[in-house]
Amino acid sequence: MEHRHLITFITIVKKGGFKIAADELGYAQSSVTGHIKELEEELGKPLFDRLGRKITLTQAGKDFLPFAEDIIQLYSKAKEVLNSSDDMPSGQLTIGASESIMIYWLPDIISEFMGKYPKVELVIKSLDYDNLSNQLKNGDIDVALLIELSNWKGKNLIENKLKNENLSLVKSVKKENQKKIEGTMLITEYSCSWRPAVEAYINKQGKDSILKVELPSVEAIKKYVLCGLGKSMLPHFIIKDELERNQLEEMEANVGYNSLGIYTAIHKDKWISRNLEVFLSILENKSEK
Repeated sequence: MEHRHLITFITIVKKGGFKIAADELGYAQSSVTGHIKELEEELGKPLFDRLGRKITLTQAGKDFLPFAEDIIQLYSKAKEVLNSSDDMPSGQLTIGASESIMIYWLPDIISEFMGKYPKVELVIKSLDYDNLSNQLKNGDIDVALLIELSNWKGKNLIENKLKNENLSLVKSVKKENQKKIEGTMLITEYSCSWRPAVEAYINKQGKDSILKVELPSVEAIKKYVLCGLGKSMLPHFIIKDELERNQLEEMEANVGYNSLGIYTAIHKDKWISRNLEVFLSILENKSEK
């Protein structure tokens, strides 16, 4: 049972097709088909039902999938153990981060990490919030960095709050269009962790008195606020520079809860590699400053 055959099998399941898996892995489609044929011959069972262009896992495929994932995980762990026997950590480390963390909080940490551990190959991915536990379980990411409400708990995860953060209600200091700014709320998507606090503020102000404008990213929201297109609630670390430069003005929200936390999360069954260990150590040290 070849490692590459298992990788191909899992990639087909994740991507939903042979062709897209071939593109992802850099193989010809015939090679992907060949990998699955050899794997099915070895197992003595078909792994996929092929119904025209649509493929679905057979029952044998569904039964085999968790074992294939475990084998890949063990293979990765074995390589990490061998790599970690060196004095200097090396190999790959995959970090999943929320947008705000990735843009505003993580760069300084990554710079320090790369300076100390140049042999580690970093991969930084966006978090899939609806599939966070599976991202960690399947090894798509080794660790997640995210901002959540202060009492956040994840399913099948080990969480560690690195530091507390406040949620700030801010508006532009521009004098023109203040009435429009006060009456417009620039809001995040529903999957955003602090959206409940935003909704609580809007409800307190009176829904009919606030025009909601939903934007897909915190960076877009901040730009719109700076342009005087409305007010918004954002974690303090996102807008602290603009507050210090007197480009934004902080307002009283009075929503009862505005406490957030920056968290790390790993799967409860995750083996802590040397690479992950030193990365977590840098995070802890940085958060204490």
